[in-house]
Amino acid sequence: MHLPLSSWLERIQENHPDKIELGLERCADVWNRMGCPRPAPKTFTVAGTNGKGSTIAGIESALLHLGRRVGCYTSPHLLRFEERVRVNGQDSDEKSIIQGFEAVETARENTRLTYFEFVTLAAIWTLYQARLDVAILEVGLGGRLDAVNIIDADVAVITAIGIDHQEFLGNDRESIGYEKSGIMRSGQTVICSDRQPPDSVFTVANDLNARLIRIGADFEVSRDISPGPDHWNYYFADESVDFPVPARTPHLAENLAGALTAVITSEAGLQDQLQALANVVASSRVKGRLEQVGSKPQIILDVGHNPLAAEAIREFLIPRQKLNCIAVLAMLRDKDAEGVVSILGNVVTRWHCAGLSGSRGQSGPDLEKRVRTVLPDAELESHQDVSAAIRTAMAEAGVDDTILIFGSFLTVEQATRYFQNVE
Repeated sequence: MHLPLSSWLERIQENHPDKIELGLERCADVWNRMGCPRPAPKTFTVAGTNGKGSTIAGIESALLHLGRRVGCYTSPHLLRFEERVRVNGQDSDEKSIIQGFEAVETARENTRLTYFEFVTLAAIWTLYQARLDVAILEVGLGGRLDAVNIIDADVAVITAIGIDHQEFLGNDRESIGYEKSGIMRSGQTVICSDRQPPDSVFTVANDLNARLIRIGADFEVSRDISPGPDHWNYYFADESVDFPVPARTPHLAENLAGALTAVITSEAGLQDQLQALANVVASSRVKGRLEQVGSKPQIILDVGHNPLAAEAIREFLIPRQKLNCIAVLAMLRDKDAEGVVSILGNVVTRWHCAGLSGSRGQSGPDLEKRVRTVLPDAELESHQDVSAAIRTAMAEAGVDDTILIFGSFLTVEQATRYFQNVE
């Protein structure tokens, strides 16, 4: 079936439901018929509520520095589907992804797959065809029953665990931690960059006899302000090196420390390269995560959509507080908007609530009502879409103000396109 990528995406979207349907049986059946391709001889799997993107970027940067041939699968994308699959730091090409789609469609037979399952199998095939040394896979939701978990990881990484996707993962951190811990494998290494992981993480690791390496117990990162505000120290296995993470949030430093630990525990003989690896990991970046796209006024984009992400945004904004902070907020209706705005209520001076389309979207006025239940005295205004909200925010902002645009990947996608068109 010789179709362009756009037609393939339309076909998959039309024929395979976009809803979440957890479980590995369907995916595993198709994967078996594809020949059980492993994306690479060595695989890292990364799960967590927040911090997966920066952790994957750190691991990828370090492995590329070591000369490995590295592939990544992440989701969702911001602007182009090809962003989801990277090979040696570059987005995959359309032809390779189409070949992955064709392989899944051929092997699928009559098995029904969700959109995410279809795409994940195609990504695994694409990485397999790239003849990699190492693959890094991001878990889409949870861990135990996520499609990515058909692959047995050599190294599992669990980032910060918070409350999100409760309808699928449970209403407390213990339940969610259990689901995230499903990426662990018997006797293998697990890196945990959550400072206070739920007990379920320890229980699963113990049951599997996995080697659990934790921040705060086995490795550490701490700020050292004596050389300057951007300096941290990293400690692991009696080794200590400078860790020059730009002073954004402690969460970022912890995520990147987890990434560095994952790399140096996966390969022997890296002691002499530890400082160089720390420098490379600390300089890695992810688009759409506390991304500054303007200076006068300061404009910040962030995909954060849960209270844990809001805490990281708040930690970033407080030391950089300008005269006013004007927020453009657009969130899916199944997200905890009330929890997010309650954390940022004393940082943001004015809110512009924008609508998002789609089956999970909500209008600007509906979001404004939700924000007002938490911040009844706040300055609030609603807009049809993100572009309209940005135009208003830009018109009222002074050169010494901050405009924060956040709430979802869709929000950042629309904001990125807005500024590209303006330029």
